[in-house]
Amino acid sequence: MNAFGEYIRQKRERLQAADSQGADSGRYSLRRVAASVEIEPSYLSKIERGQQPPPGERTILALARELEEDPDVLLAMAGKVSEELQRIIRSRPELFAQLIRQLKDIPDHAVLKLVREVRDGDW
Repeated sequence: MNAFGEYIRQKRERLQAADSQGADSGRYSLRRVAASVEIEPSYLSKIERGQQPPPGERTILALARELEEDPDVLLAMAGKVSEELQRIIRSRPELFAQLIRQLKDIPDHAVLKLVREVRDGDW
């Protein structure tokens, strides 16, 4: 799961570099990010270096907020699915299993079109 940690580190460092001229220039330091998501800096460092597996959902969601990332993307990178999505899938498991299997080979633009139709549809 080194890809998750590497992604978090790169994102944090990009934000830190972009923010280096601002009044709150240390906002994205390892220590400040760890404090804001309520974990130890050494733990975040180990996650970023791939020495620890990705953290639990609560911490991933906090990291997503702090690093301005999509929480579902970070959860997926960590090999996890949010509790919310799990509840949705469990509500109709056969239908969602079929849907996901059918969508796996469809190009992204077609999936996006389908999402828009479902979101904007008049049922």
